[in-house]
Amino acid sequence: MKLSRFRSALAALALTFALAAGLSLSSAGPAQAGRTGLRAADPSVLRVGGTYVSVQSTGTGIAVRQASSTDALASAPPRQVWSDTRDLGEIWAPEITTDGGRFHIYFSGGRGAAHRMYVISSATADSGYTAETKLALPDDKWAIDGTLFTFNGQRWFVWSGWAGDTNVEQNLYIARMSSPTAPTGARHVISQPRESWERVVGNRFINESPEAIKDPDGKLHIVYSANGSWSDQYCLADLRLRAGGDPTYVWDWYKSNGCLFGSHRSTMMAGWDPTLYVDGPGHHSFVLLDGDIGTSPPAGPRFPLMFHAVAKGTPYAWANRYWYTGSFAWWGGTTYRRTGVPGANTETGWSLKFFE
Repeated sequence: MKLSRFRSALAALALTFALAAGLSLSSAGPAQAGRTGLRAADPSVLRVGGTYVSVQSTGTGIAVRQASSTDALASAPPRQVWSDTRDLGEIWAPEITTDGGRFHIYFSGGRGAAHRMYVISSATADSGYTAETKLALPDDKWAIDGTLFTFNGQRWFVWSGWAGDTNVEQNLYIARMSSPTAPTGARHVISQPRESWERVVGNRFINESPEAIKDPDGKLHIVYSANGSWSDQYCLADLRLRAGGDPTYVWDWYKSNGCLFGSHRSTMMAGWDPTLYVDGPGHHSFVLLDGDIGTSPPAGPRFPLMFHAVAKGTPYAWANRYWYTGSFAWWGGTTYRRTGVPGANTETGWSLKFFE
């Protein structure tokens, strides 16, 4: 079947599942496809029963919205659940998840090189949060975009950070957690921005906004943003852990050979198409039940996604970013290749397709 016909068939199937899942289907026309009314960055969204819960920075605090669909989040009233009473500084990219029947919001606070990860917790999504606790991440270096997940019975924390005390590049790191608020052991680098397609815009170069998900074969993926967020070259790429691999061992991770969701064909992985309606899609959120990767969707239909981007035809600037609803689906039989490394040079398995 030709790709265009296959994508049309997928689109029809996606409509059914999108409506069932509360996925936004924009009525504003193709140029605005999926754009919500939220002029903001860094969406983090999960589903609790039939309710969609989002979290975002207000600049000096953190606000939660709740709605019956992802599209309705934009019109839902924000409820401030935490304020920066200690003047931590810039409050970036809060991430909401659940663990042990409680909600946990992780965020970065600080100015310049002082950015570190913090966490607040509550029994309910939109009130009653504790005071912030600084996460004692190993090595205590600059850290942003952190999130918690559980894989094979072990809690893990993954984030974007610096190797040292200066901004040489932003890498992805992972560490074990003994509880939702307590890291344990060392940090381990799992990705560095060293591929040509993730070094188009930077200096310093960037891997950030990691999000975990589990594929239909049970393999762990970390989907992340590459290239500078101030550029329309911003895009999503994938790390896939080999079967039986050790999440702390960098060579057990295989990286997609290009962007999987981006607006420039020159940086896309072969067989993946650039976006039609937005520029620089990135910093996404898989909309999972309870934010738990154990609820990751099966192969076949599309499932809800949120990301930030700038509409094509609009100057690319942070101030012009909106939250968008989209969808994603698993794509099987995809080979990632690497050279000059220990172990096998290729690994085949599930990848992801993203749709506006």
